[in-house]
Amino acid sequence: MHMKRFLAAFAASTFLLGATGADAACDKTEKVTAVWLPIMQTTAYYAALEEKLFEKACIEIVSTKMEAPNQIIDALIAERADFGPPGAAAGIAMIAEAKFPGKLKVFGLQGGGIAVDRINDGLIVKPDSPIKGFADLKGKSLGHVPGIQWRTISRHMVRSAGLDPDADVKLVDLAVAMQVPAVVGGTVDATLSLEPVGSIAVASGKAARAMTNPVAHVIADPFYSGASLMTTKFLKERPEVARKVVAVIDEATDLVNSDFKKYKPILTKYTPIKEDQLELLAQPYLRGFKDLNDTDMKSYQALVDVFIKEGVVAGPINVEDKLLAKSDLGN
Repeated sequence: MHMKRFLAAFAASTFLLGATGADAACDKTEKVTAVWLPIMQTTAYYAALEEKLFEKACIEIVSTKMEAPNQIIDALIAERADFGPPGAAAGIAMIAEAKFPGKLKVFGLQGGGIAVDRINDGLIVKPDSPIKGFADLKGKSLGHVPGIQWRTISRHMVRSAGLDPDADVKLVDLAVAMQVPAVVGGTVDATLSLEPVGSIAVASGKAARAMTNPVAHVIADPFYSGASLMTTKFLKERPEVARKVVAVIDEATDLVNSDFKKYKPILTKYTPIKEDQLELLAQPYLRGFKDLNDTDMKSYQALVDVFIKEGVVAGPINVEDKLLAKSDLGN
């Protein structure tokens, strides 16, 4: 079953790539609405915009920036948008799918891992902190990205270290921009932070990584916190256009993966990252539709299982059932 899905995905994407040729004449331009977060995991989408890949595929993108992961999922479930480019919340997507089955399809994953040497997250502390891991957080406070996804992951990380997330550690929702200042100022003792927070913090000398990729150590390696999503409404009503969108994101993902240095500068246009911080950034681990394999599915399943174990969503949920298939694209 796993291999059949993989081969179907590969065949579909191989066919898809021909749909984005630069010389294609546009008899008709299709309007497509995207909702995205200004984070590094969304880099392939930025590259697609900058390289005008959507225009070449005869697609007019209505690009809507969101400020929180749940806003993306809410917009997709309410069918106010057609797709969420790379960087949409992988965990929240499955919570939404449990509540509204059959609304979303996954066509890419983003994160990091130990074996692939890509940093996704870090346990950030003061340079002289005695905290070396989650087991050292008893009686202390831990900041994390706001929302149910990273609160759940944080609770699981604390529990896996032998502590009670309800009694032993104070969990604090912290906006990304406030995480390092909170550690430096002593508002919290540590944060579980996504890149590029860790790289920038370490380079500043004001904070340090007690652990690199701690979530991959505990949940799955590689670990994916981001996903590329489409509504099934979009897939069913406009499969040809959906196919082009998948092809564009796959092509852009390949571009970024092969030459991240070239595309790093565009991050200053779409995210809060400043030009003098570009050299500090760690390359994200981006997986397009055509690349997804059994390892990726097992990793994603491990994240969803954490949400089930933490009582956030009822199981079982099989993530393979949520994966885009060739048949979804009208082929």
